[in-house]
Amino acid sequence: MTTLPTTITAGCPNALGARYDGEGVNFAIFSEHASRVSLCLFDETGRTELANIDLPERTHHVWHGRIDGLQPGQHYGYRISGPYHPDQGHRFNPNKLLVDPYARRISRQPRWHDALMGYEVGAARADLSFDTRDSAPYAPRSIVVAPATDWGDDAPPATPMSETVIYEAHVKGLTCRHPRLHAPGTFRALASEPMLDHLRRLGITAIELLPVQAFLNDRFLVEKGLTNYWGYQTLAFFAPDPRYMETGDIAEFQRTVARLHSVGIEVLLDVVYNHTCEGNEMGPTLSFRGIDNASYYRLADDRRYYVNDTGCGNTLNTGHPMVLRMVMDSLRYWVETMHVDGFRFDLAATLGRGPGGFDPNAAIFQAMRQDPVLARVKLIAEPWDIGPGGYQLGAFPPPFSEWNDRFRDGVRRFWRRDPGRVPDLAARLMGSAPQFDHSGRPATSSVNLLTAHDGFTLMDVVSYNDKHNEANGEDNRDGHSANYSDNMGVEGPSTDPAVTAARAQRRRNMMATLFLSQGVPMILAGDEIGHTQHGNNNAYCQDNATAWVDWQGADDAFLAFTAKCIAFRKAHPILRQKLFLHSRERALDGIEDLFWRRADGAPMCRADWEDPELRLLVVELRTASGTPPYAALEYAIVAVFNAGEAVEVTVPDAPEGQVWSLHLDSSRPDLAPEPVEGSFQMPAEAVAVLVLEEEQPV
Repeated sequence: MTTLPTTITAGCPNALGARYDGEGVNFAIFSEHASRVSLCLFDETGRTELANIDLPERTHHVWHGRIDGLQPGQHYGYRISGPYHPDQGHRFNPNKLLVDPYARRISRQPRWHDALMGYEVGAARADLSFDTRDSAPYAPRSIVVAPATDWGDDAPPATPMSETVIYEAHVKGLTCRHPRLHAPGTFRALASEPMLDHLRRLGITAIELLPVQAFLNDRFLVEKGLTNYWGYQTLAFFAPDPRYMETGDIAEFQRTVARLHSVGIEVLLDVVYNHTCEGNEMGPTLSFRGIDNASYYRLADDRRYYVNDTGCGNTLNTGHPMVLRMVMDSLRYWVETMHVDGFRFDLAATLGRGPGGFDPNAAIFQAMRQDPVLARVKLIAEPWDIGPGGYQLGAFPPPFSEWNDRFRDGVRRFWRRDPGRVPDLAARLMGSAPQFDHSGRPATSSVNLLTAHDGFTLMDVVSYNDKHNEANGEDNRDGHSANYSDNMGVEGPSTDPAVTAARAQRRRNMMATLFLSQGVPMILAGDEIGHTQHGNNNAYCQDNATAWVDWQGADDAFLAFTAKCIAFRKAHPILRQKLFLHSRERALDGIEDLFWRRADGAPMCRADWEDPELRLLVVELRTASGTPPYAALEYAIVAVFNAGEAVEVTVPDAPEGQVWSLHLDSSRPDLAPEPVEGSFQMPAEAVAVLVLEEEQPV
């Protein structure tokens, strides 16, 4: 039998978690209402519990102790005693082995069994009952890790937000069907050369990963033969999920980040600090609930129950100083130790909730805004939740950017030819100023998207009128019904050349619109090669070919067009400005920075804006009024968005020595630039872009 050092001394309360210092390990854990905290040490396999040692010291509700001789790789957990009074908010049960909230690594997923519950499943008193079974055979272990790896010359790309192009991806879904990757489905596959080649060819600057912090497979999914694919059920906020690691070593994640950095790609993490995987009062006791339920969670007036603004059963209590500290420590850890470049906050409206509802000056936002570590990374909010007053688009304080679902819906509806959509498209093209142009916020506050993990893929937007989520086992009741999609006359796959051509054109139109808009563009992994989920718009439990990107069926022509759009955006600073455009005169030349025109070249009038049958919008953009002289400048761009029939479009007069050149026409994806004088024939249902350039000598 393995012999472990078990002599414990006072240790230190300052650094929470299990900290190895080269000679031993210091353990520290917060619990305000506990009466006893026991550290459980396991053998190297994690199967056999070898020691159960009470932490000897309690300093300001932090329990702590230090054991000399323990090494990295040590498996451990906690058993915590205290009152079991669910009606008062307390659910301590020392029979349950608990994951350290600060664990840097965990051994595996929980194995579902009734012993994971703090109460007796099926008892008449339900969660008010008390379960005495040991959960250790089924619970994951926390694992001590060594200090950070040697990063060598790794440096963050530090791409300005105005130059950022985000690629939202799932680690496994992006890599597991690729034919040429080592260890598909893992972090290492993400950093392999064929994947880096694809990302470089595409031209994105940041990859935003769906949750990689260790998460739970929900019991109701496991019992249906499904799994939690997306990962929005966090168990450990500091630990990479073991399913994405080939060897279990967290250095695999660190090396992946370094490889992506080496080709100029930032790594953003989708993080879930609004709730945990423990669910409502009938959920398992895996960590926070058994450590200090009344501190970690927001409880209802009847303290037996949880506030559920997230729809996931509970809400993390970020108003408590030690819970807020945990979130902040976690964010700093992923930046300083794992070198990530930013975060997208799931259901971020929940983080700002207090007794009076959403507060943009909530403690957690204030803490993030003043933090010197977070000041150098990107912060992006998903600005809604399901609670009252939960939709908060545009309400977050700087420096947050926000996912903009109005951009998604507005662009889809314009190209679907819904009546009266031109004014809304104009707002979306200009960075959604009605939502974001306040409080000194830049146009980069809007993260523009056509699709995301939650909803149809771009191919499905043009292939399905209705969702088809039967495989989720919920009788197609789950997922959004308002998708603003258009199947072009056939529901699902089609071999009709006219239908497939129309779908390809619509996809090019929408992708071009995305990259011609002010704000920060984000595309969903797989959209660039035509991936379909066969009409499933809520693939959260589809860890299979439904959600995995189909590389064998890649649409290379659309990949090339998408890369062309990204390259065009990068080449033209007018399309990625920080200042909003409001048709203001420029000190530089007295010319306004924005013009809206009709097809005949005349300015748009009120009657035009109010015409529900108008399907065409012409916009002339210049460098924004107020742009400093040292910023990148160019002359002008005219973009035409035509959801109607073919029409003759008049272009503005070019100044002497300059010429308008047609650079992009979505109906001719392989177009080389060609000069335009006076007017040009604008194709039906297409996007065209002209650039004002210096006339070249003959």
